[in-house]
Order: sequence, then structure tokens, then C-alpha cells
Amino acid sequence: MITRLITQELVHAAEEYPVVTVLGPRQSGKTTLTRMTFPAKAYFSLEDPDVRVAAEADPRGFLSQMPDGAILDEVQRTPGLLSYLQGIVDAARRPGLFVLTGSHQPQLHEAITQSLAGRTAMLTLWPFSVQELRNYKTDWDPFDLVVRGCFPRLHEEGLDPRRFYNGYVQTYVERDVRAMIQLRDLAQFQKFLTLVAGRVGQVVNHASLSNDVGVSSTTIRHWLSVLTASYVVFELPPYFENIGKRVIKSPKIYFTDPGLAAFLLGIHDEQQASRDPLRGGLYENVVIVDILKGALNRGIRPEAFFFRDSHGNEVDLIIREKGMLTPVEIKSAATFSPDFIKGVERFRALKPDRTAPGLVLYGGEQRFSVRDVRVLNPLHVEDLWDALTSSARQEET
Repeated sequence: MITRLITQELVHAAEEYPVVTVLGPRQSGKTTLTRMTFPAKAYFSLEDPDVRVAAEADPRGFLSQMPDGAILDEVQRTPGLLSYLQGIVDAARRPGLFVLTGSHQPQLHEAITQSLAGRTAMLTLWPFSVQELRNYKTDWDPFDLVVRGCFPRLHEEGLDPRRFYNGYVQTYVERDVRAMIQLRDLAQFQKFLTLVAGRVGQVVNHASLSNDVGVSSTTIRHWLSVLTASYVVFELPPYFENIGKRVIKSPKIYFTDPGLAAFLLGIHDEQQASRDPLRGGLYENVVIVDILKGALNRGIRPEAFFFRDSHGNEVDLIIREKGMLTPVEIKSAATFSPDFIKGVERFRALKPDRTAPGLVLYGGEQRFSVRDVRVLNPLHVEDLWDALTSSARQEET
């Protein structure tokens, strides 16, 4: 397995905090990351029934086996253990003692708020970034990534994407959902998953989903919150800070891994993906998720938004970093059109004092600038997060 880009941030966090918590979707590589980074630490998986029973039956006795700390994997399975962990780390008063991993936000966040506030650094690991994937192939086609996705095992073991995602949905997504909600009709939820995939890159409309699935809007909201909590999807909120015009205030929906969205839509090869009516949304998903990974791998919680007003003026992505706003337009087309920069320029006119020149990320081969707006292929950039935020840093200085 390759060395993940987040490794340096994980090491630095362990040098400062007694506990480091690594969150992220299942199969994103959390276990491999933590065990590769801290090979001398004892390892316990709380997915193992025997380990979990021991931890729940005698938490003090269980933790007493770890005088030098340990890696506790999938710790959301026993959130009560964190209350006992608090006393141990307070008594030890040294950094780098425990490393926790988890796949569900709600259980861990609640337990951490109650027991480990101020004692743990929080990191988020998503599947491979494009920069990491270059260890396997130097040049990636975006629609190859749409179909194949970015989960480590797919690339490390050369697995068939269709078979992998079929198992992933049944083994992880549906199991985790059942653990978090009382699901009466699995077929209804499966239909909901497919419909969400069909809305990738679009503004969430709970009423529309409710009508199509045949459940209440309240249920739709709850199911979406469960998918978000399990890192299956994420919502990109709208930007409307002090904007005079009426703006859209519902979020857009994206998948943490684009391959899962493609699988749910029945897209199984690169040519099919490139011709699909959802081509633009799937391409947008690949690019936006890779930008966010660049921040998360640095330990940065990215401030990312989209912008759309009531007149249809839109910018696909707004990054706020150090007080500056960077508008980003994302187009799957390989041929540049001057229309691509219109949304960026309109947004700059709304916030001229706080907006960097902006970028257009497209599918073409050329790299150039038009009226200070940089135009480039996101998959040909070594570090996409750095490329986006460098213009903001320049404006700030």
C-alpha cells in the first residue's frame, strides 16, 4: 500500500494530542493508514465480536492491556469506551497514546464531545485522491475515475469495480443504514439510493424525492442525514453571505466516491459514462471531491460552497480560505468556450474586494488565462488544492 498524503498530518497530530481520531467512509484505508503509520502500537478491531464483548463487559480491564496506548479500530461500535479512555489519557499526560478510527459521525461525535473534547485531534480520510492514484497510473481519464472510483482496494488489488461496488452496497451501505435507522422496506431505500445518484451535482429537492420514492419528506431528510453520517454522500451548501440578490438556499448533493454513484446508475464503462446525460454532474463530482481531499489530507476543514441566484447565475464551487473567496467553474467539455468564465466574473463583481480571480477546470489539454481567470485541466495538476488556494494567497498579500 502506498503512503497516504494525510500521513504527515497524522504524525504531527499524534505529537500534540494524546488521542487522534481518524474518521471516514468504510474501505477508505483508515486501518491501513494507522497501522502503517504506527506499526509498534497494539491493534484492536472493535468490529471483532470477541474484542467488542471484552471491551463492553470490562472496559477498564480491556484498556489496562494497553499501557503504551493502542489503535482502536471502528470505535463507534463501543462509544461508551471513550468515557474510560478519558481517565487514562488524563493520567498519562503524554501525546500519541491512542489512535481511534470510525465510520459513523454521530456516535463518535457525541462521545467525543462528552469525553474527549480538547484531548483528540480530528482527521478525515476519504478514498484515494488523484495525486495518490498517480502511484498506480500517471495519467487518468475523468470518466475512468467515474466508473472505477477511488477506493484503495480497487487499485491496490486490481478488483473489478462492478463486483466491488455490488458488495460494498450490500455489505456496508445497507448494513450501516440498518444499524442507524429502523428500515422496514429495503427495496424502497434501494430506490432512494438510485434516485439520489441520479441527482448528483443537483440541488436537493426533498419534495421531489419524497414523491418519487413514496415516503414522507421527513423520512427523506432522515435518510439523507444517515448517508451523510456514514460518509456515503456529502452536501455542498450554498453561499449567500451578505449577497443582496435572492439566492438558492438548498444544498447540492455529491457522493464521497464517484464510482458508487456510477454503479447505482448502472454505468459500468468509461464510454458509457462519457455519453451519459449525467456526464456533467459525474465529472463535477470527481473534481469537487478531489479538491476537498486536498484540504482534508492537510488537516484542513474546507469551507466549500456553490453559488446560484434566482436569475440562474451560478458558480459550481466557491472556496473560502483565509478570508478570500475563489470561484471555480467546472466543465466536462474538452473545448473551451468564453461562456465558461461568465459565472466567475459575475461572482467577482458581487464581491470584488474579497474574491480571487478564479479558475475554470475543464476537460481540455491546454492551460491558459482569460481576463485573469486561469483555465486548466484538474487532472493535470499535481496539487489541485494548492492550485486553487494559491490565487487567494496572492490576493491576500
